[in-house]
Amino acid sequence: MDKISIIALVMGLTAIIAGQALEGGNIASLLQLTAFLIVIGGTISAVMLQSTPRQFVAGVRMLKWIFQPPPFDHEKMIREVVNWSQTARRGGLLALEGFVNQQKDPFTKKALQMLVDGAEPDILRSVMDVEIAMFEHARKQAARVWESAGGYSPTMGILGAVLGLIHVMENLSDPSKLGAGIAVAFVATVYGVGSANLFFLPVANKLKHLVAAEIAMKELVVEGLVAIANGENPRIIESRLRGFLAMHE
Repeated sequence: MDKISIIALVMGLTAIIAGQALEGGNIASLLQLTAFLIVIGGTISAVMLQSTPRQFVAGVRMLKWIFQPPPFDHEKMIREVVNWSQTARRGGLLALEGFVNQQKDPFTKKALQMLVDGAEPDILRSVMDVEIAMFEHARKQAARVWESAGGYSPTMGILGAVLGLIHVMENLSDPSKLGAGIAVAFVATVYGVGSANLFFLPVANKLKHLVAAEIAMKELVVEGLVAIANGENPRIIESRLRGFLAMHE
């Protein structure tokens, strides 16, 4: 569980509510269903319109990474690659066959299988680099769902504000309806700007960081397996992978 994400969300909402209370405002005035429907509904529809079904669904599913990120243990992977290199050095590449079915990650399993099958280092790298590029593109497109939401929601807030002011102008002769229209106008702006800067954009940036960590893990695997295919010393492989990891941190 990523506690800092939960703390950040609670802190952000608390700051807004506390600020409203300290200014002497009514906290209930921030709860406007009409403004919420305009901003959130409009934002979701805009994001859905620009995305393919697969991209949109993938982006929604990635939201859980904010609170429970995947366990990218780069140090563990380095130790595993070094173990593979030591095994291959003692018994040849075929000795790695027993490790193939132990891999839960399809990418690592495919790369290791290619190594066992005797793929040339250049072929192994080129094939897996294509896999990485395709995977990275799909992940980034999914993360951009939230980035797009952060771009659309302030505009939807302005739209809600304009609709609220139209309602006000239509009821200038009835003072009892003016307050509700003005409230929707201003609260819609708060929802639009607040959701973009307190949720959508931070979520998008965090997902990009996690995707980068995931890609670094895959690149580390490829770098290690290519080194094994070239017959490099396990100690040299470990040193290279640690240097590779340092460059991608």
